[in-house]
Amino acid sequence: MNMLYVRCGARLAFFSAGVLSAITTGLTPWAASQSIWALVAFRFLQGVAYSADFAAIGIVISKWAPLDETAVFISTLTSFTSISSIITNGVSGVICESHLGWKWSFYFHAAACLAVFIIWALVYKDDPTLHKSVSAKELGKIQRNKSESHIKDDMEIPYVKIFTSPVVLTVWLCAFTELSTLILIATYAPIYFRSVLGFDIKIIGFYLGLMLAIHLPFRFVCAFLSDKTKCISEISKIHIFNTLAVGCVGISFIVFSQIPAEHNISAVVCLAVLECFTSFNCGGFYKCGTLHARQFSSIVISAIQFTKCISLFSGPALVAFFVTDETNQIQWSYVFFVLAGFTFLANILSFIFFTDQPAKWTEDGGVVKYSKKKEIVKI
Repeated sequence: MNMLYVRCGARLAFFSAGVLSAITTGLTPWAASQSIWALVAFRFLQGVAYSADFAAIGIVISKWAPLDETAVFISTLTSFTSISSIITNGVSGVICESHLGWKWSFYFHAAACLAVFIIWALVYKDDPTLHKSVSAKELGKIQRNKSESHIKDDMEIPYVKIFTSPVVLTVWLCAFTELSTLILIATYAPIYFRSVLGFDIKIIGFYLGLMLAIHLPFRFVCAFLSDKTKCISEISKIHIFNTLAVGCVGISFIVFSQIPAEHNISAVVCLAVLECFTSFNCGGFYKCGTLHARQFSSIVISAIQFTKCISLFSGPALVAFFVTDETNQIQWSYVFFVLAGFTFLANILSFIFFTDQPAKWTEDGGVVKYSKKKEIVKI
């Protein structure tokens, strides 16, 4: 997918992924009526389309985000998972209970997907210097302190250097540990809430939905603080935010594992606090990877999506290994402690390797003040 983005640009590649998603979603009811293998094939194609998301985020940040607004862009663009879950669950519930039936949920989402991606193709441009709505002043802000190689983006991609960079590898480890905890919560929290904490099944969905939504506004506050706080150096902010997003998530997991059933509301609060801690990732490992990889940040961020895919297996594997009795809190605590240990390791490594400086493999020119219509001014 990254190679497609490099060859064709985000405008065409992301639009193509959106069309593929719309078509496969609209035909899913038909596939379900044919056979299980037809349904699996369509789900596979939807996964192919989904693989374009994080690469698009990296491209948009690299091309359009001023360096001093990186966290705000990251926070906004990576909030799509939570927002889409809230919208989809609500809309699907209404449609499925109406006279239209469950099939129209797929038809509605397919139509909305196609409409949104048509808007994307009409509005987005791969190069801000060629966008008619971007003034010279705004372009100067977008390109301030970026190198000529970052703006021109015509360097050969150094895949080997990217995939062997200690900074990038640590970014991916931090992302993997944090995403593993989130996916474990999303997958097994209903079981844990019912079997260990003794919640009624009817109230579990409400609490989980509340935890999913509560961190969204907090996420934008964190991004604003990361970009606009000037009394602390950039690298110090990255370390602070990453510790909150990764290390404190591990601490919250340990605390959560020790809360007994008679204090189950405290467990809900603890999990909500954990979700809020993850909001700091936009100013932590995400920002470090973007500032370090610059014009190649799409590769770094899209690989975070790959770590998310791996975490879909690692969490269930830990549960399968440690948990034989779903009502046994001690067995669940082993899972939480293992994940917490990995978050602590990732956080320690971040203090060793993280930087706010661009990698040497991103540079081949001077620093650009601003440019318009291919006019490059070096300082």
